[in-house]
Amino acid sequence: MEIITEKRNNFTLTTDRTKMDVSAIHHFLANESYWSKNIPLERVKIAVENSLNFGIFLNEQQVGYARVISDFSTIAYLGDVFILDGFRGQGLSKWLMDKIMAHPNLQGLRRWILLTGDAHELYKRYGWTNIASPDKWMEKHNPEVYKYV
Repeated sequence: MEIITEKRNNFTLTTDRTKMDVSAIHHFLANESYWSKNIPLERVKIAVENSLNFGIFLNEQQVGYARVISDFSTIAYLGDVFILDGFRGQGLSKWLMDKIMAHPNLQGLRRWILLTGDAHELYKRYGWTNIASPDKWMEKHNPEVYKYV
C-alpha cells in the first residue's frame, strides 16, 4: 500500500503505520472518546496493525487520527476519528477527511460505513447520509466489553 505523507503549515498527515503514536491513540480512545472507554492498549495495537491509518502530527506529537478497515474492493469502515481538543477549529478534520476520501486504494467502493454521535455535519460534506434502510441493518454490540478488562 502506498504511503501518503503531506505537510500543511506546521502539520504533517501520513498513512505510515510506523509513525503512529499508539500510546497517544490509546490514551484518547480509552480516556476521552465516548465509543472506546477503557479499551486495552493491546486491542489498540492490533487495530492499528490491521487498518489503514491516517495520523496528523504537529512535529512529533500526534494530534489527529482515523483508521479505515476495508477489503479495498467493495466496502470500508471509517472509525476512531479524532482531533485532540486543543487542535480543533483549524480545519484538521476536513484535511483528514479529504485525504481519506481521496486515498487511491479507497476509490470505487460500493459502500462506506461509520458510526458517529456528534460529527454528522462533517461527514455530510463528503457525501455521507443517514442509513436509507435501517430496517435492513443488524448489529451485535457489546458496549461493556472493555469495562472489566
